[in-house]
Amino acid sequence: MRNHRRDRLPAGEGGLHRIAVFGATSAMAQAWMRLLAPSGVRFYLVARNPAHTDAVAQDLATRGATAVFAETAELDDTAAHAAMLERAVAALGGLDCALIAHGSLGNQAGGEEDFAEAARSLQTNFLSAASLVTCLANYFAEKRSGVIAVISSVAGDRGRKSNYIYGSAKAGLNAFLAGVRNRVDRQGVHVLTIKPGFVATPMTAHLPQGPLFVTPQAVAQDIQRAIEKRRDVLYTPWFWRWIMRIIRAVPEWKFKRMDL
Repeated sequence: MRNHRRDRLPAGEGGLHRIAVFGATSAMAQAWMRLLAPSGVRFYLVARNPAHTDAVAQDLATRGATAVFAETAELDDTAAHAAMLERAVAALGGLDCALIAHGSLGNQAGGEEDFAEAARSLQTNFLSAASLVTCLANYFAEKRSGVIAVISSVAGDRGRKSNYIYGSAKAGLNAFLAGVRNRVDRQGVHVLTIKPGFVATPMTAHLPQGPLFVTPQAVAQDIQRAIEKRRDVLYTPWFWRWIMRIIRAVPEWKFKRMDL
């Protein structure tokens, strides 16, 4: 764990001032953290690449974060999650909010030929996130407050031949989050499912950038508003709610003949 700290007064009472971000080098996660850094937030960052994670930490400290702790970890290692959360809580002096932002589009073609490839996508996009949510839900439920925000995808709303492995992982994650929300909401814990559409990030750089693409900064603004309003599910941008409603309404006999 590395500490990127600036000498300044701690953030004021109330609000979300102690935040853990898993997958902290995600473009959407970075954009969201930059919104919060000027208010003196304390961050605990976890990601795979140490140089990239440290660069994000330094940027947040420069922008006004009270303290930024960085840890390098492989988030697919679910056995390490409980200890990771303990380190975050100890470093920050408690925890108010967590954002889970890691994920990978995976190799759809490879997964169609070899289930081991599909299993890797399921591990990253569903099982590892579900493990972190379990640890966080138990921590916040005991505390009787807290926010768990998880970046999922509109791809989980219906399986399509072009990305059904990734989409099924996100569908499972969406259902898991709905169940956790039903369990812990009455204990004061806010669980937010974030469903972005096309976002211009390194993960989608290989795709044609059409008019439906938005910036990570636009998504970050939507995430923050959804947290402040205690929304349960966020489609971002807003129009994806209606696009996916239409896609879900297509009868299966017709849908299976479509190229999506």
